[in-house]
Formats: sequence, C-alpha cells, structure tokens
Amino acid sequence: MKLKPVVIAVSCALSGLAMAGQSHHHSDDDRHDHRSHGHRGAVKSVEFIGMDAPATPQEKADVYTDAQLKVTYRNGRSKTFDLKYHQLMATTDVISGQPVGGLYDVNDTPITDASGQVTSDAPDGNSLMQVPGMRAADPRKNNPLALVTQYEYRGLPLDIPAPESDYWSKLPATMSLAMIDQDKRTGALEVTDYDNISFADVNGLWIPCAASLSPWNTHLGSEEYEPDAKTREGIAAASGSQDGTDIDSFSSYFFGDAATANPYHYGLVPEIRVKRNGDTAVEKHYALGRFARELADVQPDGRTVYMGDDGAYTGLFMFVADKAKDLSEGTLYAGKWMQTSPDGTDGGAANLEWVKLGHASDAEIQVMVDDGIRFSDIFEVSNTDPGDASYAEVRTYMGTEWLRLKPGMEKAAAFLETRRYAALLGATTEFNKMEGVTHNAEDKKAYIVISRVENGMSDADGDIRVAKNKGGAVYELDLKGRVRDAKGDRIRSDYVATSIESVPELLGSYDNNTATNPDAAFGNYCPQDKVCDGDNLKYSAGMRTLFIGEDTGYRNNNYVWAFNLDTRKLSRILSVPMGAEATGLQAVDDYNGFAYIMGNFQHPGENGSKDPDWTEVSQLLDQNWDNRLKTTIGYIGTQNGALPAMK
Repeated sequence: MKLKPVVIAVSCALSGLAMAGQSHHHSDDDRHDHRSHGHRGAVKSVEFIGMDAPATPQEKADVYTDAQLKVTYRNGRSKTFDLKYHQLMATTDVISGQPVGGLYDVNDTPITDASGQVTSDAPDGNSLMQVPGMRAADPRKNNPLALVTQYEYRGLPLDIPAPESDYWSKLPATMSLAMIDQDKRTGALEVTDYDNISFADVNGLWIPCAASLSPWNTHLGSEEYEPDAKTREGIAAASGSQDGTDIDSFSSYFFGDAATANPYHYGLVPEIRVKRNGDTAVEKHYALGRFARELADVQPDGRTVYMGDDGAYTGLFMFVADKAKDLSEGTLYAGKWMQTSPDGTDGGAANLEWVKLGHASDAEIQVMVDDGIRFSDIFEVSNTDPGDASYAEVRTYMGTEWLRLKPGMEKAAAFLETRRYAALLGATTEFNKMEGVTHNAEDKKAYIVISRVENGMSDADGDIRVAKNKGGAVYELDLKGRVRDAKGDRIRSDYVATSIESVPELLGSYDNNTATNPDAAFGNYCPQDKVCDGDNLKYSAGMRTLFIGEDTGYRNNNYVWAFNLDTRKLSRILSVPMGAEATGLQAVDDYNGFAYIMGNFQHPGENGSKDPDWTEVSQLLDQNWDNRLKTTIGYIGTQNGALPAMK
C-alpha cells in the first residue's frame, strides 16, 4: 500500500508482550536447535517470543529479527528456535541477466533512464508455491518451488533531467517469477532463475498491492487505487476526490502515448498460473468488480471471495463464483454496516447485510470495455446539487457526487463503477484504509485490517459511527451459511460474513502530545508495544497465528507482529528499515516438511524522521540499500534455514 496523507483512529488496550530482552530458561527438550528439522511431527502449539524494538542506528536501518519460536509437539517435546530474516533477492539485483523488479513497456522492452533499466523500489505481494512436475536446478539436494512477486510502484524519481519528487502511479508496474531450490535438509531457499511476467496482452499492470495464493495454487494479485474514468473522460473531479493517480504518465511509459490507456482496464484482479516448465499464464478478472482492491482472499469453498477497498469512503465487497476454482463468473455484493456497539470507543461492532450489485462474467464486462464504454454512458453526474430528485447524492473515494443511472446500465455500473454503484444502492461506503484480508477456516472467521480509523468511520454520520483512532484496528468477521441478501434472496455460499467486530488486543493507540507521550517528540506517536496502522494480514492455521505487517508514518520503524488466537499473546517478530513498509506477508505451513513466513519491505527512509539518530540512519539507508532503491524479498526462518512444518 502507498502510504497516503490520511488519518485514522481506534481505542487501545494491549498487554502481556514478551520481548526478546527477557530471560528464557530451556529444558533439554526446550533447547535451541540448529540442525535439520523437516518432518518433525504433529505440532501441539507454537509461541513466538518477541524481540525488542530497534535501538541502535544500525538496527533502525536494517531488516532483521531477534525473535524466537518455541514449538511444542504432541509427543510432549519442544524446541526453541532463534529466528532469522533471509534475503532471497533484492530490487536492483541482477539474476539471469535481468534486474529484479525491472519495468517493461507493452512490447516487453525495458523502460530505461540514464542509469539503465528502471526498477521498482516497492516489492509487495508474494506467492511461494509448489508446482507439480516442476524440477529443481539441483534435484539431488533440493526440492523445486516457485515464487511470484508483484512490485507495487516506483516511488523514487527517475535519473532523468528535472525529475519529479514522486513517481507513484506514473509508471507501469510488474510481476516476477523466481525459480527456487529448497534445501531438502534445512529448508533454506535459493533463487536459481528469475524472469519478468509479461502483462503486454492485458494492457499492463496498475499499482499491484498485496496478494494471496488461491486454494487452486494460483497467484491472485490486485490493482489498487483505480483511476477515475470520469476525469479521464474530461469531466471535472468532484469535491473531496482522492484520486491522485497519473494515468497519462502510465500510458506514455507503457504504450508510448498518453491517451491510449483505458481506465476500465485497471482496478481488476490479475490471476497468474505457473506451469511446470516455468511459463506463466496471465488473466485479469472483471467479474470481481473494479475498486481500490488491496487483495482478494478466497474462502475454503473455492468460490467466496472477500476484498478490501483502500482509501477513504470505501466499501467492503464479497464475490461468490458460480463454480469453485473459477473466478470468471459470479455474483458481486457490497456490505452494509449495521452498528451494534453503542459508541464505538473500542473499534466498534456491527451486523453485516449484503447488497447484491449484479451477476456477470469476465467476458461480458470485457466486451463492454473493449467496445469503448465510458463513464458518461453509465451515469449522468453533477458535482453540485442539481435540485433534481432523480439524482442521488453519494460520497465515495471519488468525492461527493450526484448520480443518476442511465437506463439499462446496471451491469456496467456494478462491475466497472463498483463503489459508486454500491453507494447508489445504499451499501456502506464509509470505510477508511481497508487493507489486508485473510481467513481462519477452522473457526470459520475472516479478518480485515483497517489501517487508520477516521473520516467516514468516525464522523458521527451515516452507518459507521466509531471513535477516531489513528493507530488502526483489526476486525473479525463471523462466516455462516444459509444467509439472505438485503432483498431476501439466498446467497449461494456457506461463508457469508454476518457480523464484524474489532479485536481488542489489536486496537492501535496514538498520542502526539509530548506531555503524555515524551517519545512523540521523536516521531513515535504510536507506542512500541502495539500494532500501529496494520496493513498486510495473513493467518497460519498450523500456528494458530495471525501475522500483521505495518505501514505507518506514526512510528519510525514498522514491524511484523505475530498474534496467537488461543493465548492472545502479541509478539514483535521483524523490524524493517526506518520509513519502510512491511509487505509481502505469506504464511506457509508445510512445503516438504518446512514452514515459512514470507516478507518484504519497500520505500526505506520515506518522508524522513524526527528520530534523534536520523542523520546516521539516513546515511546507513543510502549505504546499505543502494541509495534506497534496493528493497528485499525474503522470509523469516531459523538461523540455518526454514521453520519446522506446522502440521
């Protein structure tokens, strides 16, 4: 996610963090183990023993972990492992003759500046996967794996005359496929080959944020902050519009012409299939709607998908596919928040009702787009009150508008102007910075993180009326079957979210008053022992643990946290360089007897810092991370390899 100057809030209350600075006493069965540990057996429980916050300039400029993992097995034995962050590759590295994160145009020609091929500085969603029939580079010692990584944007200016200060959204994005050898003894991973995944046949890739691995083993990407088709057509933006994207620049760099890119080709769900020979197949799904999607998370039925919508005044969306393992056709819904908590001081709670937007296939919607449909074909619009009752006032990410749907354009509105149409039908478009989504199949729960609770959520108006909390919140959703939509029609899914409630232990806290928070003078408005502006979110069934990666400007360093659902213990397990965002989370419970917590970071040093060590940290960021263009793709494992399998 691109950190944008928006604010959110939530109440606080976290306790019981065990940090690495505490002493640990181990029995013979509870000792550090640095040998091979694949196929250890059934796991009874895990405990992450958290690390201290970074203290030295070197730590503040590094990506590292000093945390530990205690694994207790069902036979009663236990092991404690010292954790380590392993870098697999980094942007600007050259592998197989290609720079990692390198950008390409519609002809798959490298985009260059005076320094050579332009690379992204923002790796994000990862999908580490096993591909049946794939062969390792050295099959005697290794198992084959594949890693799809998407790179959200290039933020730093290019090495060209008169560079602009920020290149977010100005360039086409990219994805890569890395071939991985997994050591059969230790589980350690090594990149053996690297290639760009071409998006030439699907009009390029637009700002891909987080990702998920589908139950049928494909990479489900995202295209965040969809460009406004209304302004692309030449109609003035509405008051309060947050759209700051630059589709003209994107189009110029990708197509060679500023006018070519069609906004309705972006804001979709890219799906990537990896074949046994390393080839990839790319398609974009129109049937899941078009909005600022952080990611798409598929439930165990292989049909029901939950999707967060980033930015302010956004919606919560659910898609139910007609067939399992096939996202090309189905029904799209928007959620309506029906508050049950009296004042929302604890993050709030609500029942959820689902408003049906429509049913469509990818092919139906793509035909509309390819035939040249425009915003003005779908809606009549006014940016001021027209004094005409046939128009409805709506407030969304695109600002405050008065809309009137044109006859017969319901399907086009539902799938191409999804958020606007949801608001028009009465669904809730008051969510703020809705980021990661994940699920817990055993307990039949889903989880959504709100990075900052503010704007439409805290304005005491509309559906959502909760207390402002710039530290954010994580919400738990109950999933049920035999649920009817807002019109009384049966929803064909056993995984329909019926309620949403904040998780008390994961509420953020924010205090910029130096009288009550002395550390605020140094830029740490959020405390070190609580999640602040959570963004990435993944769940491990084997570990019974929710992993949260941060993207905040309210603390100098961002962290990855592990929250055990059974013990309710929160532990810091990774720190990324100052100003960087923790991205790329993926929890792998068992690949050939080993487990992994995938993790990246992006944009180190963004926005500077009030930290007293900033001068030295800034120099170290330039020195260690190639003037801040080098950002890593890697995983948390043990000192010599992977974590034991979480069976």
